[in-house]
Amino acid sequence: MHGGGGMSQGGKKRARIEIIPLIDVIFFLLATFVLFTLSLNKTGGLPVLLPTSQTSVPRDTAGTVTVTVTAEGTIAWNKDLIALDEFIARLQKFRQDEGPDARILINADERALFGQAVYVVDEVRKVGIAKIYIETRIFQNK
Repeated sequence: MHGGGGMSQGGKKRARIEIIPLIDVIFFLLATFVLFTLSLNKTGGLPVLLPTSQTSVPRDTAGTVTVTVTAEGTIAWNKDLIALDEFIARLQKFRQDEGPDARILINADERALFGQAVYVVDEVRKVGIAKIYIETRIFQNK
């Protein structure tokens, strides 16, 4: 018998590997991996201790620049520490490059002075960027 249901010449069944269930498992793992990586929240700024908020909502970081205000009062553009005059120049260039859809994410340390964060918001508004996001941690009751 040739190819007759997995029987060999001696009448014993040969082992068969079914590939269809394997393909299903691989697609399931692939879909899980894709969904997991899409749900990761990556920040482009320096690591700081974010303030907490009970009204935090998830954000989309695509197309945004992260401006970090550290506890010491320094400003970082994404992960690069910069001076104030360079900050203004980068803001203007970013606004020109991105147009009216430019978005800024402010990532300020909770120990930073309020005036420093207001300065950043003010400079962002001066160049004409209206979409300003402030990153926070989710408040958790203890």
